Amino acid sequence: MRVQVDYEMAREKQMSNQSILQAKNIVKHFDHNGESMLALDGVNLEVHEGDFVCLVGPSGCGKSTFLNIIAGLETPDSGEILLSGKPVTGHDAKIIMVFQEGALFPWLSVIDNVEFGLKMAKVPKNKRNQISQRYLEMMQLDKFANSYIHQLSTGMRQRVAIARALAMDPDILLMDEPFAALDSQTRDMLMVELQLIWQKTKKTIIFVTHNVSESVILGDRVAIFKHRPSKIKREIRIDYHRPRLVEDQNLLKYQHEILGELKDEVKESMKDGYEDLELFN
Repeated sequence: MRVQVDYEMAREKQMSNQSILQAKNIVKHFDHNGESMLALDGVNLEVHEGDFVCLVGPSGCGKSTFLNIIAGLETPDSGEILLSGKPVTGHDAKIIMVFQEGALFPWLSVIDNVEFGLKMAKVPKNKRNQISQRYLEMMQLDKFANSYIHQLSTGMRQRVAIARALAMDPDILLMDEPFAALDSQTRDMLMVELQLIWQKTKKTIIFVTHNVSESVILGDRVAIFKHRPSKIKREIRIDYHRPRLVEDQNLLKYQHEILGELKDEVKESMKDGYEDLELFN
């Protein structure tokens, strides 16, 4: 079922909220063939509660590294990440990541995968079963609760990964190219479903993608990364109602604007041996 929302009213409400996350002057170097390479050069980003922010940029620009720093999986050389005003210094249960591969446990059933984090947090069995059932139903997986991961399609596996993340009730949901390995039909379907889930749960989402069309369909804001050394070149706000569909021609103006900003960055990326055809799909 599709839900039409008053987009302007929703955005006005969200923008009145306090910042839930701030990235301040994030700098990160990597060792490359014995030399220090500057990957992130003072990245700044402010995210409000309930925002859906997409990060897009050429291959190798550091989008995933930046997401890992937000998640506490990597440490910046300088700068800081603030969650509700407090520094993030390591893994925080209020920030949950969904990876491209899903990172599911093949020896566990679907419901056991969804409940895994809750079990580690020592949530009582009855309560975690209630929570997992809720999100299995939301992701249309309740009929597959006792199936194993190898019995599911790639798209269904990503639904399990999203359900597992939502079950932990994070303040911020990080998504690192979760639809990149999916066929176009499944990806289009999941983009609609994710929008509806976002509207229903009101979670704050930061979503990394190579795909410009995907960023426009999903994001309230699209933060465009420069090629290395990387920082955010520009943010573009997508003022358009939801759910958004791939075939909606009205979204093309946003795609063209983002691609215009990325043109020179992609050229620099290709000089380093990267191919960014996905940006244009």
